[in-house]
Amino acid sequence: MQPRIFGEYESIRRDYPIAEFLSDVRPCGVTESVYVQANWPVDKGLDEAQWVQSVADGYGWPQAIVAYADFGRDDIDSHLDALASLPGVRGIRQQLHWHRNPQYRFASRPDLMADASWRRGFARLARRGWLFELQIFAGQMDEGVRLAKDFAEQLFVLEHAGMLEDRSAEGFDLWRRGMRELARCPNVHVKLSGLGTFVHSASPELMRPVVQETIEIFGAGRCMYGSNFPIEKIWTDYRSLFDAFRSCIADLSASEQAAILGGNAVQAYRL
Repeated sequence: MQPRIFGEYESIRRDYPIAEFLSDVRPCGVTESVYVQANWPVDKGLDEAQWVQSVADGYGWPQAIVAYADFGRDDIDSHLDALASLPGVRGIRQQLHWHRNPQYRFASRPDLMADASWRRGFARLARRGWLFELQIFAGQMDEGVRLAKDFAEQLFVLEHAGMLEDRSAEGFDLWRRGMRELARCPNVHVKLSGLGTFVHSASPELMRPVVQETIEIFGAGRCMYGSNFPIEKIWTDYRSLFDAFRSCIADLSASEQAAILGGNAVQAYRL
């Protein structure tokens, strides 16, 4: 198996049909979902989005799609035009996270978002009214801030609460400083997802510091819940994950909880 950031994944090397997803989420009261591109071969990004749209057409789920695009490609305009023909597309994710640990590395270089040709392609995104899912590590957050400031009209959704992979005091401090700088950019929102990626657990005790600090930094109005399923199915079930997350926000007001659990996503992804 190809090494992955979340470790061994033999248990999920199979189809995860929409019927199984619905049986996982509906008992928790989930009424809408967003599909985020799942690393098909890079030349199959349109095929992936078309397939997801066919599922949505048949089942009514998912209600929105975040597709893949490489903003460095020469034909980025035609690729985005093709994606725009799909009614479910609401945004793009090109994973920019780079790490000194090769298993955690996805982008070809740590500063891809600073590349002039990549930025020329990226500039095409805001014209379509689509959001961008920003997936970076704490050590890249300075570049992320520059990107968000330079494209102030673009809506960004920071993936996985900033990808905290180093839980040492120094690691938390680096993550915290980067999150505060990103939060100063009003066009950056954050998704509280993938919280078990580096700990392989849905423990409320491990989730709570990240969830609560992120909400404190960004405010409940810019935070949204995400499950990262089926990846987290490796170490937990949906009910356990959802209940653990609910316990982390239990002290917030009812309106704040409602915003994080759905209202903010409805606005961001135009559900």
